[in-house]
Amino acid sequence: MLNIFTLAHGRLVQEEIESLEELSRFQPIWVDLESPTLEEKRWIKQYFGLSIPEDAMDEDIEESARFYEEDNGELHIRSDFLIADAEEPRTVRCAFILNQHNTDLKSRGVLFSIHDEDVPVFRLLRMRARRAPGLIADAKEVLLKLFDADAEYSADTLEGIYDELEKASTLVLSGDVTDELAGEVLGAIARQEDLNGRIRRNVMDTRRAVSFMMRSKMLNAEQFEEARQILRDIDSLDSHTAFLFDKINFLMDATVGFININQNKIIKIFSVASVALLPPTLIASLYGMNFQYMPELSEKWGYPYALAMMVASAVVPMWYFRRRGWLK
Repeated sequence: MLNIFTLAHGRLVQEEIESLEELSRFQPIWVDLESPTLEEKRWIKQYFGLSIPEDAMDEDIEESARFYEEDNGELHIRSDFLIADAEEPRTVRCAFILNQHNTDLKSRGVLFSIHDEDVPVFRLLRMRARRAPGLIADAKEVLLKLFDADAEYSADTLEGIYDELEKASTLVLSGDVTDELAGEVLGAIARQEDLNGRIRRNVMDTRRAVSFMMRSKMLNAEQFEEARQILRDIDSLDSHTAFLFDKINFLMDATVGFININQNKIIKIFSVASVALLPPTLIASLYGMNFQYMPELSEKWGYPYALAMMVASAVVPMWYFRRRGWLK
């Protein structure tokens, strides 16, 4: 899908383009390509003179491959954006191209974004820019606001993680944790740990992208200060993710501790049973000896006497263990 955005009365207006002729009627500041077709790429090249690289969304992690400037003045930024889906949280690679200086091309002053699927941060910015006049002034402002919205989206997701961990904490610290419940809690904690790790990686990537924009001297004084504020917000998110990792580790340890306690209870029952059955076993072993002269063997009451001794020797230890509270 090819979406273009123009400024009208200080607001960002979205248009969906279905032909090259429609594209020529507008002067956009932002062109968003979601899973672009070969035909849409051809429109961009014909009208704007911009060739979209085939490796625009490669998973390179080296900074030189993700943030660089071409000889023709095009800035290239590849950054990851979070999708905090409940079933499958993930990050989506987005490529940005911005021509600031080459006046021979119609792409000058237009931000191009290329990605494979819809990104919540993009929707958030579009909604805000439609409702708040003056929020966007130029293409650089669009890019900066996207990273600002990305940091805010990460912060909201972190709040959701904390809420989920609070639910897990209530279950774990209730004191009555069965093995089944512990398994469910461990699964929930593991999902939040994975999401927290993705957020930390995402904000680290956003920090690198914003720092590159500041180093490239593409921002004016007001935008530069806004970029610094984004970096300060990211620093606070880093601290919060570290706090959540500590909380996750505590809940993991507590849950595993309750599992161990439940296992120890089972082992304790077997231990108590084995100890209680030792005296009857000893008595039975004594009367199972093949000696010729054993006084009780010739008596009528010998068999019930041995049974009574075995029962008594089992009941007394069990009574003692229960009195001491070892059977709870």
